[in-house]
Amino acid sequence: MTLTPLRSNLFQDCKELYQFLLKFKQTSLPKKQTKILSISQEIPAVDPLAVLQAIGLPGQLHFYFEKPGQGEAIAAIDSVTSLKLESPDRFYQSQQFIQSCLANTTSIGAINLPFSGPHFFCSFTFYNNNLEPDSPFPSATIFLPRWQIAFRKNISVVVANIAINSEVNLQDLSDSLWRTFHSIKMAGVERFNSANLLNIAIDGRNKFIKQNVTDVTHFKLSVIKALSSIESKKIDKIVLAHAFDVISPIPFQLIPSLNHLRIRHPDCYIFSTSNGKGQNFIGASPERLISIHNHKLVTDALAGSAARGKTTEEDAEFANQLLTSEKERREHRVVIDFITQRLSQLGLHPEILSQPKLLQLLNIQHLWTPIHAQLPADVNPLEIVAQLHPTPAVAGAPTEIAQEEIRHYETFNRSLYAAPLGWIDSRGDSEFIVGIRSALIDGCRARLYAGAGIVAGSDPEKELAEIQLKLQALLKALV
Repeated sequence: MTLTPLRSNLFQDCKELYQFLLKFKQTSLPKKQTKILSISQEIPAVDPLAVLQAIGLPGQLHFYFEKPGQGEAIAAIDSVTSLKLESPDRFYQSQQFIQSCLANTTSIGAINLPFSGPHFFCSFTFYNNNLEPDSPFPSATIFLPRWQIAFRKNISVVVANIAINSEVNLQDLSDSLWRTFHSIKMAGVERFNSANLLNIAIDGRNKFIKQNVTDVTHFKLSVIKALSSIESKKIDKIVLAHAFDVISPIPFQLIPSLNHLRIRHPDCYIFSTSNGKGQNFIGASPERLISIHNHKLVTDALAGSAARGKTTEEDAEFANQLLTSEKERREHRVVIDFITQRLSQLGLHPEILSQPKLLQLLNIQHLWTPIHAQLPADVNPLEIVAQLHPTPAVAGAPTEIAQEEIRHYETFNRSLYAAPLGWIDSRGDSEFIVGIRSALIDGCRARLYAGAGIVAGSDPEKELAEIQLKLQALLKALV
């Protein structure tokens, strides 16, 4: 990939933008070939969620990713190039696709700012292959967005990725780019830091209908059968999910739902990704799969849960019970051992804390151990994702047997639930989360997902209560 810093704002003057594109086409474009030009430009601070609302369309791919507590967000809107796969070799093929695109990309402008340059946005389903013919998402989707808008440390960066070939009408292209760029700036000026403007009143939402996808009795029986498998040493742990559908008299609204999530869950990763067919997978996940910056990797072991207390004293008591619970710490240890073993197989040297921390969220708290490692330049982020997914926190252990058991017990399609979602940039920096505490929104119907880890000592009633606690938190944001 070619990198070219540029001081001027190409979007300031439409004629200047046209002349630059013309020169690029004449000097950089071989005959009968398409090149990608990536232009990064700093702008006054904007709210990427407001921009997604202003210029995003239902028939486009999009990806939204926010860490409210850290004041960081990014929106990817529409695609200039994409890859959709149904393949057990999906991570490697995705890696090859990204590298091929970058080899054909010229990046110019404010290329040294946070979130500048081309980013590839990825979603992978929980299973390598989709057995269900009506799965809303393929096993892998990777796309380079036409527009990318990010906010971090009071700086906003717009990235326009442009496909240029011999057939393109540069006048129409420059006019469209100029108009959209200024729409982005105006959306941010009007809405940034004005959360109330994103709270659209929704009448009639109190009339929604809730339907269990799987009967709760079936779930509890599945836990009992899983405990039998654990007792017979077939598996050590299995994560069983439950889902219910919420049917509304009017369509669910994506932007208000995401805004509610980021207000209610500032310590989680707020996310949304679409399939370009009007279906959106959204949620508030507490679980980071990987974060890579300057070749430094951080991943999380997150397993073991307890409710939050209604008083300070009760909250402290629940926290102490979680920290000292032999059953919860055993479940947590399984995840730590899995992650450190898988990273070691890639030649990394993971570093962990001697004791887990507490990750305390709005209505639930978890045992949490961050794991660090230095990343060699020859290890691709998707190699790590492939090695870690699925962790015992969302599947169980041993992994392959647990996945087979999950398909036996669960009667619904997990799709993107508990699967890797994230981005990779041209520098090799990356961030992926695990798509838990999530929902598939499709018009007037929303399917909500949550799971619980089953280990020796688990109680079916308590596991169901934990899942319902997680689902209620998501439901409140939607309705």
